[in-house]
Amino acid sequence: MFKNASEASQVVATEIATLVRERASAGKPCVLGLATGSTPMGVYRELIRMHRDENLSLRNVVTFNLDEYFPMAPDAAQSYVRFMNENLFDHVDVLSENVHIPDGTIAEESVGKFCDDYESKIAAAGGIDLQLLGIGRTGHIGFNEPRSDADTVTRMVVLNSVTRNDAAENFDGLENVPHHAVTMGVQTILNAQRIRLMAYGEHKSAIVERTVCGDITESIPATFLQQHGDVRFLMDDAAASKLNLSNTSK
Repeated sequence: MFKNASEASQVVATEIATLVRERASAGKPCVLGLATGSTPMGVYRELIRMHRDENLSLRNVVTFNLDEYFPMAPDAAQSYVRFMNENLFDHVDVLSENVHIPDGTIAEESVGKFCDDYESKIAAAGGIDLQLLGIGRTGHIGFNEPRSDADTVTRMVVLNSVTRNDAAENFDGLENVPHHAVTMGVQTILNAQRIRLMAYGEHKSAIVERTVCGDITESIPATFLQQHGDVRFLMDDAAASKLNLSNTSK
């Protein structure tokens, strides 16, 4: 738990930078699973600063983003392709051929094959070394909404009404929010070597408490993270305010 999101973001960014440098020294790629939205932006800003001021190179980094709305043009204001370019990739030296983001423009009949190929590309890269996550108010990770099983892989999903309502402001109205998305599955996420979930703000406190302290259930997909061997929740005081934990330390 941290006083604010900035402190938590610096810790996550430092862990990523250390991992990237260790892999580079060993002549190996570093495979990162990336998230979008306001939650990871502090991490991306810190990585950009490290690249600029501390000679952090990301040329050995391979990235796989969690999800994308469907349909969605890559240059649309709400596109996760655009988000990643503007908030990270345009400012660092990640090679374009090493960037993977679900495609919101493919024909619907081709989505199944695209998702199978996405899983194959993750496997071919050696699996994800570190996966960044946020958490939705429904307990979704990626766009794995309630009733997502632990064995789900990359696929197209129907978005929950709460998720769509939360996105309505960004789309200038609920009627403009897509009903579908392509997302990594719960199992895809759990296959990562490390998972770092960030949650900030009092509005996340209820779902954080249920995720950390509640029973594992498909009605809250984030609870499946309890089964992972190297997962950390990084929260500000507001998001952690409903937790009743002892012996916690910063």
